[in-house]
Amino acid sequence: MPKINTDTLWDLAAAELRTRESRSADDDAEEDSAALCERTVLFMGSKAGGKTTILLRCIDRDEASKPTLALEYTFGRRAKGHNTPKDIAHLWELGGGTSLSDLVQIPITPLNVSSVSVVLVLDLSKPSALWGTMEKLLQAALNQVEKVHALPQRPGESRTSKQQNQSRVLRVLPKDHPDRELISPFPVPLLLIGSKFDIFQDFESEKRKVICKTLRFLAHYYGASLIFSSSKSETMMSKARSFVSHLAFGTEKGKSMSTDPSKPLIIPAGMDSLSQIGSPPTIDVDIGTLHARNPLDLWKKVFERVFPPERTTEHKELKDPAKDPQYSEPLIDCMRAQKDEELEQYKREQAKSWKGLALET
Repeated sequence: MPKINTDTLWDLAAAELRTRESRSADDDAEEDSAALCERTVLFMGSKAGGKTTILLRCIDRDEASKPTLALEYTFGRRAKGHNTPKDIAHLWELGGGTSLSDLVQIPITPLNVSSVSVVLVLDLSKPSALWGTMEKLLQAALNQVEKVHALPQRPGESRTSKQQNQSRVLRVLPKDHPDRELISPFPVPLLLIGSKFDIFQDFESEKRKVICKTLRFLAHYYGASLIFSSSKSETMMSKARSFVSHLAFGTEKGKSMSTDPSKPLIIPAGMDSLSQIGSPPTIDVDIGTLHARNPLDLWKKVFERVFPPERTTEHKELKDPAKDPQYSEPLIDCMRAQKDEELEQYKREQAKSWKGLALET
């Protein structure tokens, strides 16, 4: 006579829970390694600074780079091993330098804030625009991350808290690092890339030192990695690629390090210190005359004394990409000008007709 199972639903649920808890750590690790992983990487930085070239090289696309219009998207895939799902990296590139920084709200969302990283590409050949570019773009990204964290969490939505993000970033520094209380880590993983090193290496020695020390301070202050690169050097591009791949796919970023200002800088996050960086470089600058609110402000004032910021209205002129000369299309632009003129004429006629009606009444 067959045995009748008298277990209740709760008994069966408890047995299932015990079975799951008894799984070995190896089984769990195997499941995790087979799970599909998606990450988001946002590239932004100096206009015409080489962002597209770096991005394409990182996903093995051998094609000529073109000027980025506003915000562009592509993706890369990489398999962890044989017969495993390929990890996916969602790659966004913000064009136009600082002029379209508001668009960071598109790639940084509540759904991906726990897996998003930022790559900031700074043109070393234009130091006068370096600090302003860094400051505005990082502030825009920071504001968006904080805005996302401030949003109420929807039912069923999985999202890391602001505190969880901060603790994750702080892990780049060893617990006994002397600077843990002196820095302000960016809320998501950050990589600074100094591009066009081939031009930068011909600068005067003292100016190179100012730029190198300043970027080292910024990277350390924000808990970021720092690497110099040049599209003319395959070796340098390969090293930059390893850092980007680490953000996009979780691969090893390498342990090489270089702080010599006469050579390309390579400094993984957490490997530098304020004592090694030293005080702000003082070329014809008396630090005592500078009234700074904090260390970051002091470094900014010293840097801008050596490299005065450019007075430009670029961000105002390029708010509408259709007016950017690099995207000119003669036939379309001619037709657009004609339609604009027709629109203005229509507005004038409508204004006259409304004025006439007002007089009659």
